[in-house]
Amino acid sequence: MSRLARQILTRGRAAGAMLAVAESCTGGMVAAALTDLPGSSEIFAGGFVTYSNAMKTEALAVPADLIAAHGAVSEPVARAMAEGARERAGATIAVSITGIAGPGGSEFKPEGRVCFGLATQAGCTTETVEFGALGRARVRRAARDHALQLLLDALG
Repeated sequence: MSRLARQILTRGRAAGAMLAVAESCTGGMVAAALTDLPGSSEIFAGGFVTYSNAMKTEALAVPADLIAAHGAVSEPVARAMAEGARERAGATIAVSITGIAGPGGSEFKPEGRVCFGLATQAGCTTETVEFGALGRARVRRAARDHALQLLLDALG
């Protein structure tokens, strides 16, 4: 069990929070970390693994023209994913992850670039983290841990 996930469970219970996740490059790793804990159903509404652009649009209502304009790995798409997850799950807080885990990438979107969204009742913030070409497994773990930290920070 992850230390971060345990802290999220404790703080989430105290705050009466309900969490949701929208994951692309992590493929459900954040949801798995949270649901590894007994009692997580008290604070975890559910998650969306939206690996394809079509699923981002269908499951989270991310506008297709937003993806076309900015690409799936972008802060505007991360924002729309987090907002869509929060709304569709009836959550108080949702985090989203979309990135290039590797191998590969491009000059404009290199391997290790991951965009995050955090939607709360107060609004939505986004950020991009350049983890670098650490290899697929390490980028995914780093993105999972960063998303968990965002949830923990949002819980105060």
